[in-house]
Amino acid sequence: MAFDGLFAHAMVNELKNTLVGGRVAKISQPYSNEVILTIRANRHNYPLLLSANPNYARIQITKIPYENPQTPTNFTMMLRKYLDGAKIQDIWQLQTDRVIYLSFTRRNELGDQITLLLSIEIMGRHSNVILIDSQENKVLDAIKHVPVQQDRYRTLLPGSTYRTPPKQEKTDPFSEQDFFSELNKQFPNRDVLASELMKAYQGFSKLSGLLLADTLHSAEYKTVNEAYKSFLEKTESPTPVIITHNDKIDFSFFSGQMEVQSTWETLSELLDKFYQEKAQHDRVKQQGADLIKVVKNNLRKNERKLKKQEKELKATENADFYRIKGELLTTYLYKVKRGMTSVTLPNYYNNEQPEKINLSNQLSPSQNAQKYFKRYQKLKNAVKYLGEQIRHTKSEINYLESLASTIELADPSDLPEIKVELQEQGYLKSQKNSPAAKNKRRKSLSKPAEFTSNDGTRISVGKNNKQNDHLTMKIAKNSDFWLHVKNIPGSHVIVHSSSPSDETLTQAAQIAAYFSKGRSSSNVAVDYVPVKNIRKPNGAKPGFVIYEGQKTIYVTPEKEEIEKLK
Repeated sequence: MAFDGLFAHAMVNELKNTLVGGRVAKISQPYSNEVILTIRANRHNYPLLLSANPNYARIQITKIPYENPQTPTNFTMMLRKYLDGAKIQDIWQLQTDRVIYLSFTRRNELGDQITLLLSIEIMGRHSNVILIDSQENKVLDAIKHVPVQQDRYRTLLPGSTYRTPPKQEKTDPFSEQDFFSELNKQFPNRDVLASELMKAYQGFSKLSGLLLADTLHSAEYKTVNEAYKSFLEKTESPTPVIITHNDKIDFSFFSGQMEVQSTWETLSELLDKFYQEKAQHDRVKQQGADLIKVVKNNLRKNERKLKKQEKELKATENADFYRIKGELLTTYLYKVKRGMTSVTLPNYYNNEQPEKINLSNQLSPSQNAQKYFKRYQKLKNAVKYLGEQIRHTKSEINYLESLASTIELADPSDLPEIKVELQEQGYLKSQKNSPAAKNKRRKSLSKPAEFTSNDGTRISVGKNNKQNDHLTMKIAKNSDFWLHVKNIPGSHVIVHSSSPSDETLTQAAQIAAYFSKGRSSSNVAVDYVPVKNIRKPNGAKPGFVIYEGQKTIYVTPEKEEIEKLK
């Protein structure tokens, strides 16, 4: 991703114009690596996201809603102690590095004015958010503690001396341009020049290097210095864009000659769009790790059980083999003597071909025959029993696969309901008397996702199995239409109309395909049928229904089209 030093420079300018002079109105930590400071400035509330996520570290104003945990973390409590009501004095960048400082002032309990720093370090897996007492240059706390055993140069623990990240032996692109001119002469090739810029200049990613190389080769500028100056000015007045390069989607503060996917008003809006799905998937994976583990373990267990059951069922195909031997022993009983361990008899089922039959020398001839008949009867009875067990195991596997798909497509706010479902189905132990469990029982079921087709018809989507049941069996009218992907896990979709147009049905089918395991596929089969044709068998798992009289439509889900219908 291209949140490099140059993009950070542009973001600092945007945040300074919006937030400096504002006060901290609220502090929350919705996820382990992310903090949100709600800044009240110019009569508006701006949720400022500070992320130390290893993959999506960034600083931005966000419009994405977050649900806070019931119990605040120690880091949250420390931030509230020192920053609640504090005023933002300044925002700046450490040279052109991916380190951004927010300076706050406030009064302490004695009425003295103190200055505090909040450092946001955007450095991959080393990303961090650090609260610093600037007078004493001491770390008050960090979102990720770094003990001396992990980093001798830079310990990040409460009370430790704050040290800036190690300085890179690179040139600041805003202070030195002569060296750049030499690089441009030595490396006229675009890709090579971009790589050399990364090595020589602080804050350059490969993408920024390519954008600068394109700027230099543009006929718009007369000299190298003019092109370089224009490039740096783009960080002061950016044009936020999502672009395509090397068949990958990325973002930047301007497009250069890259293919533009979309343009945004602010850098923060750009990051909301770019990271929303990626970061959300990562949060679900992080917060739902225990649920995912339970589902996968039970899925593997049932898959092993199914293999064993199918193997046993295959063994029952030899049932007639034991019956025939029992009948041959009964027919030729006079030829069998007690104490024999085997006997060869003519098989009248096979043109009198001789058949060797093993015997127990501890049993009488008739008892040996009965032993074969009992074995035959046992296998015959097993066919019915195993058939039922296999159907049950397959049903269990289908249910667990639907749960896995639900978690994969879930929002973080959906996870508590999925956890309750796993508890109700016996996959997780339920802490019935805990305060959290009581709160969950009191909490009503969350609402399905809502969409509107181009002709104004309302479309509802269940986001988990409990929602699917409630939507289909309680909310939907008999005259409404129900949709679901064919033969794969997915959400229930309801079109709230008794006679939807073909366009609405197609759009609803696209939504059904998008909210299913077939999201990334093309030409996905989606069944649709009036809700009156839907039945839920007694004792069926959540989300499971049967239906008849369906029609099938084939669609390819497109995220952009789905977003337009929200």
